[in-house]
Amino acid sequence: MTGGYDAGMCRSIKTLRNLEPEATPEDVEAAALQFVRKVSGYHRPSRANQEAFDRAVTEVSAAVHRLLDSLPAKAKAA
Repeated sequence: MTGGYDAGMCRSIKTLRNLEPEATPEDVEAAALQFVRKVSGYHRPSRANQEAFDRAVTEVSAAVHRLLDSLPAKAKAA
């Protein structure tokens, strides 16, 4: 393991900006879930940790929505 990177647990989170069609709320939540799983080290948290895990997914989803809403769209090539 180098620099905190665990290659065995990494799953690719796809880019959600400038998708055609536009990223759905489900796409954002799936990316948030993958991020929280990676950061927490839990694929499925225990019942004792479920509330904190779910809250983190909700907060990350909200942050991603705010980020995507605030970024200008890329100009399309002619």
